[in-house]
Amino acid sequence: MEQLFDIRLFFSSIPELLEFLPISLLITGVSMIFGLLLALVFALVRNTKIPVLTQIVTVLVSFVRGTPIIVQLYLTYNGIPLLLKYINMQYGTNWSINDVPPLLFVFVTFAINEAAYNSETIRAAFGSVDRYQIEAAESLGMTFPQVLRRVIIPEAATVAIPPLGNSLISLLKGTSLAFVAGVTEMTAQGKIISGSNFRYFEVYLALAVIYWGLTILIELVIRFLEDRMMIKQPVNPSEKRKAIEVKENYSQGSEFF
Repeated sequence: MEQLFDIRLFFSSIPELLEFLPISLLITGVSMIFGLLLALVFALVRNTKIPVLTQIVTVLVSFVRGTPIIVQLYLTYNGIPLLLKYINMQYGTNWSINDVPPLLFVFVTFAINEAAYNSETIRAAFGSVDRYQIEAAESLGMTFPQVLRRVIIPEAATVAIPPLGNSLISLLKGTSLAFVAGVTEMTAQGKIISGSNFRYFEVYLALAVIYWGLTILIELVIRFLEDRMMIKQPVNPSEKRKAIEVKENYSQGSEFF
């Protein structure tokens, strides 16, 4: 009788899938870093309302947010070779299309996608900063880069960290689409393993458990950062004294029960 669920295959698939975890983490890390840098630029362009650039960034953000990421991967995978062909034809260069690493398509796609979504998060975080603090910093003679580095970004970070953490989790799960560009990461390896033994459920369940565990780790890190960056209000001595008195009264009253 055929075994419905092979528990040994489930556990043996985990180490095979984890061999490609560094590729998934590399895509996540590089795309998030460049995505955040681009998102910061996009947010600043839109907040300062730079002519022409603002319209270009607005259209780009709208396009990226309005199309599936798998379609964006296909566009990048086919668009970069076309761009190289155009450069070769126009300037007489000899760029080899076949030498473009598949990871480049993935990095470009995910970085731009993250930039489009995170730029809105950063814009909202910038809007949460008290403008009087910005004016106070400017009155002290600070330049805009100094105000940005010392006032705006530190305060906006406390607001932006939770949604950026959710974005990081979505990015990690989105790396499962990297196989579209020919990159073998965990999900692609899962397809290879399950295609060789036709035990799809066990392999994909092992893959789901790995992604689940990674998501829990990221959530713990984000929660730790939130706690570290949270501004703790100083306790008023009179309020502290009242709290102690209430606690003492409660403890004395509990003796009668």
